[in-house]
Amino acid sequence: MTTGVRMGLRLGFDLDGVLADFQTALTTACLEDGGAARPTSSSGDPSTSELKHAWRRIVRSENWWTTLAAYEPDQIARLYALSRRHRWEVFFLTKRPTTTGDTVQVQTQSWIERHGYYLPSVATVPSSRGEIARALRLDLIVDDQLIECTDCVSASAAKALLMVRDPNDGDSRGQALSQGIGVVSTLAESLDVIERLDTMVHSKSGALARLKNWFSLATAGAPVLPMNPRDTRPLPSRSGAATSDSIDAERGRRGGGSGEGEKAEH
Repeated sequence: MTTGVRMGLRLGFDLDGVLADFQTALTTACLEDGGAARPTSSSGDPSTSELKHAWRRIVRSENWWTTLAAYEPDQIARLYALSRRHRWEVFFLTKRPTTTGDTVQVQTQSWIERHGYYLPSVATVPSSRGEIARALRLDLIVDDQLIECTDCVSASAAKALLMVRDPNDGDSRGQALSQGIGVVSTLAESLDVIERLDTMVHSKSGALARLKNWFSLATAGAPVLPMNPRDTRPLPSRSGAATSDSIDAERGRRGGGSGEGEKAEH
């Protein structure tokens, strides 16, 4: 029996290096810890000693993972809009270590929501990307580490996109392409690629061995749930109950709006 419900892609996005600018935050932590007074590596990057001191500072910093800057805040909101439109199931993947404050999962969820992606599914699993991709039955992951992309395509049926933001890193690009791994420079570019993949998968049976037979009748109309679920389900207060002030503040911060054009906060 044909239900007429279109099945969407299952996607995995790494956090640091893809969405969040972890490297800048780590370098700042080294400098704030007096890193300039200690010897640096020959490449000019933080030395092993500097990194150890910085990590000690980070793990003692309450909710440190919520302080990172986003590379492309508007594209995180765009990812949410696209996932709703195309019925994608998105998983955010991270191996972030624990800090004081909330759990890594809660900190990461809060950070992603702040940039316009509501109700994010965050997997904080130290396993390899290949194991996660296989367990979650992912169709594609986006990661900034070549070793993770390689593990994904070798240990699962998923495809991979390597995020290479450095235009001078030709070695990583060449190695990735030689292994059948796609290469993108920005989150915006990766979303363009995924949209084209989505169109191809649902327009031609057998377009990809892993994704064949995934097309069915498209459903018309807007999503059943609101684009901004926080309008009807406000964030709870720290005491566990949502007050009228917290509800008004949350709605005001979100602009009371919804829809695909919604931009992230800056």
